[in-house]
Amino acid sequence: QVQLEESGGDLVQPGESLRLSCVASGAIGGLVVMGWYRQGPGAQRELVASIYKNNDHSNIADSVKGRFTISRDNSWTTVYLEMNNLKPEDTAVYYCYSKNWHGTDYWGQGTQVTVSV
Repeated sequence: QVQLEESGGDLVQPGESLRLSCVASGAIGGLVVMGWYRQGPGAQRELVASIYKNNDHSNIADSVKGRFTISRDNSWTTVYLEMNNLKPEDTAVYYCYSKNWHGTDYWGQGTQVTVSV
């Protein structure tokens, strides 16, 4: 089992920045990818960014490209989502996720990001 715990969500104004963190614990040795999804009000959950353990390749959604960056620490226990120039449409619950080599998905509880004047 893998446990994921997010932190860093907050209420901010448009144009401001936030950094989300996700700490993984448990059977993290088998993880192959970690990343972030988000779900806005009345919307489906969508992939925001992911990073692969074998080659450090990262994917960023077009809607946030140029504003959001995903990174991780050297031990692969923490993944970050740096969010700059936040917009009201970025308001959502942000979920950390990971997948192991068996194809099992793990999810965090989510952290709320609200962008509003």
